[in-house]
Amino acid sequence: MEVLLALVIGVLYGAGLYLMMRRNLVQLIIGLGLLSHGANLLIFTAGGLRQTGAPILAEGEKHFAAAPADPLPQALILTAIVISFAVTAFALVLFLRTYQTVGTDDVDKLKETDT
Repeated sequence: MEVLLALVIGVLYGAGLYLMMRRNLVQLIIGLGLLSHGANLLIFTAGGLRQTGAPILAEGEKHFAAAPADPLPQALILTAIVISFAVTAFALVLFLRTYQTVGTDDVDKLKETDT
């Protein structure tokens, strides 16, 4: 299973980086989203793929019945989702303002407006 996830992560990173190097700003935003999804899967896979119980104790017990799952990767993924949403929203607003000002979303044509 880890090999399959490693391949999926590699494809997401590759497609995300490819789209981020394109000239179109919309493709850059889509590439940013693919890159963040790849990072979330990487954190998930690095945390280990095990079938364990929830880290919740039943009432009155002092020990877990089975080895509990590690909640740290889940918390890191949740934080990464929130951060990637904020970065994507900021990039959308920034690119919308750039398009309204310049009138194009081609990165090469944006260089012509530097004068």
